[in-house]
Amino acid sequence: MPRAFTFEDVASIGSGLEGVERTLAWGQPALKVRGKMFVCMAAHRSAEPGSLVVMMDRADRDALIADAPETYYLKEHYVDHPCVLVRLSRVRQGALRDVVAGAYRFVQFSSTRRRPSARSGSRRPRRRE
Repeated sequence: MPRAFTFEDVASIGSGLEGVERTLAWGQPALKVRGKMFVCMAAHRSAEPGSLVVMMDRADRDALIADAPETYYLKEHYVDHPCVLVRLSRVRQGALRDVVAGAYRFVQFSSTRRRPSARSGSRRPRRRE
């Protein structure tokens, strides 16, 4: 079984990425890039102690959970968010590096995409009544 990692290990990985700041999110240690959180220690009571919230695409998250449910998981509170919970006591060092770097890229990419505006001709779907 791999050694249990801490947020200090996560922060060490993050320190090698450009523009990362160490801060708090929901009272827990977090890493942000351009003001957007990409990893933080889980704050919600439904998460297991020692779990890291890692931002990522939902399809990637589902694949990780299917492949390694002993390491990656979700609780109902997090289902509607583009993230996965990582058990720091179970994750391997290379996998931790990969998910932290992936979350960094995911948040950077997400923050650079333009959202459709009313001027661009996009409209919200009409609500059925």
